[in-house]
Amino acid sequence: MVQEEHGYISEEAMKDVAQLLNVSYGHVLGVVTFYTMFKTKPTGKNHIEICTNVSCLLRGSAKIVDYLEKRLGTKVGETSEDKRWTISEVECMGSCGTAPMVAIGDEYHENLTLEKVDVLLERLRE
Repeated sequence: MVQEEHGYISEEAMKDVAQLLNVSYGHVLGVVTFYTMFKTKPTGKNHIEICTNVSCLLRGSAKIVDYLEKRLGTKVGETSEDKRWTISEVECMGSCGTAPMVAIGDEYHENLTLEKVDVLLERLRE
C-alpha cells in the first residue's frame, strides 16, 4: 500500500510498517529488498524491468539492455533526467519459454527483438 501511494518504499515508511505490524525493521527491510517488485527509491514514469537471467540472456536480453540504455539515455539502475524512464535488471520472471522479456508495470512483453522494443517505446512515448 505504501508503494502504491508513494511510488516507492522509503526507509521511514519501512520503519512505520514494522511498527504497525509489530515486527522488526530488519524483517521489513529483508522483505522489501529481497523482492524485485518493491522499490526503495523513486522510479521514472515508465519503469522497464528486463530479465537478465540465463534463458533471457541466451536469447538476447544483453543486446536489449544495451539498446535501451543508448535509446533512453540512461543506465541500468538509473532514472533518466526527464524522469520518464527507469531501467532495472531483474531475475527470472517466469517467462523462460518466451524470452527475452521485459515488464513495464503489470504488463509483460515477450519474444522481444530490437524492432519490437522500438514499437513498445514509441507506444509509451504517446
